[in-house]
Amino acid sequence: MLDETHPEAEAYPAPSFGLSLTVFVLCAFTIGFSVIKLGVDAHIPMIISATICALVGVFILKRPWREIEQGITGGITIALVPVVILMLVGLLVATWIASGTVPTMIYYGMQVLSPRYFLVASFLICSVVSVATGSSWTTAGTVGLALMGAGGVLGISAPMIAGAVISGAYFGDKMSPLSDTTNLAPAMAGSDLFDHIRAMTWTTIPACLIAGVVYTVMGLHFSGDLASVEDIAEMSGLLNAHFTLGLFTLIPPAFILFAAIRKYPAIPSLIIGILLAAVLAIAVQGVAPAKLIGIVHYGFKADTGVSAVDSLLSRGGLDPMMWTISLIICALCFGGILERCGFLGSILTTFSRILRKPSSLIGTTLASCVAGNVFLGDQFLGIIVPGRTFRPAFERLGLAPRMLSRTLEDSGTLTAALIPWTSGGAYMFGVLGVSAFSYAPYAVFNWLTPLLAFAMTMMGIGIFWKVKEGQVTRRKPAQSASVTAPSPEVS
Repeated sequence: MLDETHPEAEAYPAPSFGLSLTVFVLCAFTIGFSVIKLGVDAHIPMIISATICALVGVFILKRPWREIEQGITGGITIALVPVVILMLVGLLVATWIASGTVPTMIYYGMQVLSPRYFLVASFLICSVVSVATGSSWTTAGTVGLALMGAGGVLGISAPMIAGAVISGAYFGDKMSPLSDTTNLAPAMAGSDLFDHIRAMTWTTIPACLIAGVVYTVMGLHFSGDLASVEDIAEMSGLLNAHFTLGLFTLIPPAFILFAAIRKYPAIPSLIIGILLAAVLAIAVQGVAPAKLIGIVHYGFKADTGVSAVDSLLSRGGLDPMMWTISLIICALCFGGILERCGFLGSILTTFSRILRKPSSLIGTTLASCVAGNVFLGDQFLGIIVPGRTFRPAFERLGLAPRMLSRTLEDSGTLTAALIPWTSGGAYMFGVLGVSAFSYAPYAVFNWLTPLLAFAMTMMGIGIFWKVKEGQVTRRKPAQSASVTAPSPEVS
């Protein structure tokens, strides 16, 4: 990445706005046309776009190859821990199905949750779990996975369930003080953590309430397609016939949730969750060790005789997760070159200098976070790059730091899961089995929040102005309009 850890990168001039915009348009066309028009996976278009950026960097900007290479390795380094987590999640899903953990969660979910209110219940359940754990990934990989199975058996559309699960999962990822992005955003903006959370309630709570209403209406509207009581009974019987079900099979997810709440390291926690499930698979379900190794490697293959149940339970494994991991690596190589050559920074800096109104500044920051996710492939970069670029502009207009941190989370955190090649979007596909393009329309909370944030700013609602150090007001100070330079605290 092009930052203070690479001081030698500052010796090279930044690309012009026109060149940067040309590169962006060309790369966006390459990816968009290939994925949307040609219907191909994003891997090769990402590699082509990365090649375009590298060629421009070497032959036009005269950057040495070592600079480009550092961008590639720096981009990949960001994702090393998420990649290991993704590999372990593949193992975890496979062992949880083989151990009877997922079938048990599906079974009880069918018995407890009303089909008509399944979507809103899924949204609320995931919201509560994600606030407690501070992790959208943990929420989706535990209760989210079970809700996908239970909802599928009930006849509810998989993209709808995934949208409700992801909306709830990202509510906590955005609002919980345990979340990494909730701590990252105020750090980039120079805001206090709890000031940041309080500021987010202005946009988050209305979006949450609207999403809850939408999911309630959706559940009632699509109730005619739901499975009948007889179908549910039949599928429950199938699960009972092929697995030994019981509360003891819920030990692995109970441990994972406990570890997440206690903030234990993710990788050791996942390994223990896999081992617990492996013991249950061998001791309770009677799976032979050799067969279990094959399941962990290639995924669980259900054979109940009912295609609907088989498709729900045939998933997981290390090998199928490699598609997702390769997509993330391609995206981060592209993003690393893009940032190292300074294309994104050039465009954002140009915009930040000409913005003179809170509505235009916040709207541009929201859009920049989406662009950061699209082109850099990682939600942390989607927060960091716009955050450090636009911080002086927020200071110049006299806006409180919490306004920047709130804006970064409203867009940077929430839109990451809506883009297939970000680590968040790829993870959700790997766990839930639904592509980002399919569930995005139903992830109401994720796309509604940034729209609501911009609309509220346009109406002058929920805007915080900086009066002096440590003090803010929601009434625009008279002198703020004439502020022309960042305050001394901006580095």
